[in-house]
Amino acid sequence: MQDALDGFDVIDRRLLNDFQRGFPLEERPFAAIGARVGASEQAVLERYRRMAGEQIVSRIGVVFRPNAAGASSLAALAVPAGRLEEAAAYLSEQPEVNHNYEREHRYNLWFVLTAATQAALEAALARIEQALGMPLLSLPLLEEFHIDLGFDLRTGCALRGAQPPAGRVDDAERPLVAALEQGFALVPRPYAVLADATGLSAGELMRTLGRWIEEGVARRIGVVVRHRPLGYEANAMVVWNAPDARAGRIGAALAAEECVTLCYRRPRRPPAWPYNLFCMIHGRERAAVLRQIGALRDKLGIADLDHEVLFSRRCFKQRGARYAAAAPVETVPVETVHG
Repeated sequence: MQDALDGFDVIDRRLLNDFQRGFPLEERPFAAIGARVGASEQAVLERYRRMAGEQIVSRIGVVFRPNAAGASSLAALAVPAGRLEEAAAYLSEQPEVNHNYEREHRYNLWFVLTAATQAALEAALARIEQALGMPLLSLPLLEEFHIDLGFDLRTGCALRGAQPPAGRVDDAERPLVAALEQGFALVPRPYAVLADATGLSAGELMRTLGRWIEEGVARRIGVVVRHRPLGYEANAMVVWNAPDARAGRIGAALAAEECVTLCYRRPRRPPAWPYNLFCMIHGRERAAVLRQIGALRDKLGIADLDHEVLFSRRCFKQRGARYAAAAPVETVPVETVHG
C-alpha cells in the first residue's frame, strides 16, 4: 500500500515528517533545517509556505500539553440530521472551538474547546448549549496515556517519546502563549518576530520554549500536519467501557500499540454515555482500521469490553488551541444566527 507521502519529493517528505518534533531552537531555524535536508533556507521557507497554502501544514509551532496553558474539554452533541449543517457552522464560529468533526454515531458532532480558565470554558459550554437548544456531553480529560507527540506519515503510527512532568504555564508567560497561537511566522528569524511581540529577547524566548519541553508544558514544537488532505480519512475514535479498576492498565496497554495515535480517559455520563476510555486510530482504509481494532481486542484481552467505533465523516474546523481570553459572543438561538 502506498504511504501518505507518495507523490512528494524527498525534501518535502522530510520537511513534513522529520520536524514534527525537535524543531530547531536556533536564531535561524529554517536554515538549520535546510542544512539537514540539503536545501537552502529560502527553499525550505517556500516549501512550508506552499504546504500551508495547500492546507497540508496547519502551522509550525508549540503543541501544549492539555490544560497546561488553560482549560479544555471534548464535547459532543446528538444533532438531528436536518440541523447538522447549521449546528456545525455555529460551533465553528465560536472562538473557543478548535476542532469540530462529524462522526458516525447518535452523538454525531464532536468538538474540542479551549479557554484561558475553567470558568471561561464552562461559560462557553453553557453558551453553546443554550444557543443550540440541545444538551451536550462535556468530557474533560481525566488521565492521558498518549497525546500528540506527532504522527509518522509513512506508517500511520504515532511518534513516541518520553513523558515529561506535567508543568503549567506561569501567568507571566501568558503573553507569549497568546503570541504563539497562530504558529511561527514563516520568515528566516521567527523567534525575533515573537520576541518583538512579547518584549522578550530572542534568546530568552528560545530558552523558555526549551524549558516548556523539559517541564512538560509543551508536548512538542514543530510541524502540525493536517492528516485528511494526505489521505488519512478512515479515522476512528474507539470508545471503551472499562471497569475503573482496569482502566489505567488497559489505557497504558492501548497507548503502547503502534497503531494507536491518541489514548486517554474521560468521565462517563450515564445513562447517555457509558464509555470512559478513548483511543484514536488514523487510517487510510476503513477495513484496515477495523482489522486493527479487532487485533487490539484479541491481543490485549479486552474483547469482553463494550465498545463502539466512531469513524469521522467530515472535518468542519481544525486549528491550534486558543488560550488567550476570547471576546464575548452574544448568546442567541442558532436559527437566528444562521437564518
